[in-house]
Parts: sequence; structure tokens; C-alpha cells
Amino acid sequence: QVQLVESGGGLVQPGGSLRLSCAASGFTFSNYRMSWYRQAPGKERELVADITSTGGTTNYPDSVKGRFTISRDNVKKTVYLQMNSLRPEDPAVYYCNANSVYSTWNYWGQGTQVTVSS
Repeated sequence: QVQLVESGGGLVQPGGSLRLSCAASGFTFSNYRMSWYRQAPGKERELVADITSTGGTTNYPDSVKGRFTISRDNVKKTVYLQMNSLRPEDPAVYYCNANSVYSTWNYWGQGTQVTVSS
């Protein structure tokens, strides 16, 4: 069955770094645009990064541009989110999303918690 399994979340001090991973299975990974979203308590889920199916193009909102980097390995069927210079406004549950480029199929992972605190 389809699975997106995130890992790498945790507690980090302000200014620190974390690398999230999302391992995919059960679908043709290279046919999917991959994204990372986050949702903080009381807030709507927001996009923080996405990457095309080939990895050739990435996109970030201004809030994380220059600090977060999304990448993917289509052989390992994994997408990554390198988060540097973490700020007090970055804590949230971070979710991995897969969106088919050929259909309306769309999948979500279960999320991984990121906490930024001194």
C-alpha cells in the first residue's frame, strides 16, 4: 500500500538545523511532485517547499527561502528537507505530500514534530 514515512523531527535550539526525510513506497515516486507542509497549533497547514518530479525545480515561500532546502533521490524514493537557522516561528508538525503529475492522486504522511526551543 501507499506509504509516506517522515523522520528526523525533534527538538533543536534556535539557529540550529534539522534534516527531515520522507521515505515513499507503494507508488511510482518519480511520477510525483513532492512537497513539505507544516501545521502549527491553531494555524492552517502551509507549504514550505516543493520539488518537481525530476528534481529540477524547487519552490519556497519567503518565510523559509534561504534557510530550507528540499531535495529528492528518485532511486531511494526519498525526499528531504534540510532546515537551517531554525527560528521560534518554525515549530510545527511537518508533513510530506506526494502529488501525481499524471492524475489527481495525492498522498500525505503522518507528520513529524519539529520543536525549536532554548
